[in-house]
Parts: sequence; C-alpha cells; structure tokens
Amino acid sequence: MSKRESALYLLDVLIAYDKILRYTKGFTNGDDLLHSEMEWDATVRELEIIGEATKNLIQENIIGQENRRIVNFRNQIAHGYVGIDADIVLDIITNKLPIFTKMLTQLNLNLDNAIELSKKEHHHNQNIIKLLETLKETH
Repeated sequence: MSKRESALYLLDVLIAYDKILRYTKGFTNGDDLLHSEMEWDATVRELEIIGEATKNLIQENIIGQENRRIVNFRNQIAHGYVGIDADIVLDIITNKLPIFTKMLTQLNLNLDNAIELSKKEHHHNQNIIKLLETLKETH
C-alpha cells in the first residue's frame, strides 16, 4: 500500500468542515443539533474525519503538535459518544474550526494533484466539486 499524499489529508479536513457547515446551518444551540439525529450523527462523523486527518498532518510534520487538541477531541467523540457536550461541539464548529481551517489553507502545500484526485472521488457531489474548484482558484 502506498503512502497517501499529505495534501489529501488537508483536503479531508476542508471537505469535512464544508460538510459540517452545511449540516449545522441554522442551529444556534447544541441541544437542537443534538436532537436532530441525522445532522448530529453526520457532524460527529465529519469531526472524527477532521481529527484523523489532523493526526496524519501532525505525524508528517505538516502542522505542529499544538493542533493535537483536535486529535484528542476526535478520540473523545469516537470513544465516548454518549457523553459529548453538544454546546462544546457547536462552539468548536463556530469558533475553533474556522481558525484551524484558515491556517490549513495558508500552508504552502501544492494541492493540484490532490484536488484532481478528490474531484474524481467525489464527482457525484456538486457541493464538494464546487469547494474543490474554489480551492484550486484560491490556492
């Protein structure tokens, strides 16, 4: 099995964040999100993806250990699903992830190949294709 390109992990985070924003649009408190079964489950899954991709970016020295809190949060939600505080989740989405994803988009990684691979993988999802096109234009 060949090693996965680092830029793909970065795209994993950005795609997951984009999905989270769509899933949580209109929610203003954690309890409403928590009690909206599909949006909650989908959001938690995408947070797990962000944590796993972040772990790989840290291991490859693309980003620093100070981002380890995201990995720790992923571990907490992956292994302690029932005890997740919905208001903390919404706070992370609203206040922490925008800063983190902005930092990632400012990294000096060539995304061209990763974007093309992701476009093939997600060819059926116009939301993701639109995101990838925007990233290609701005990066």
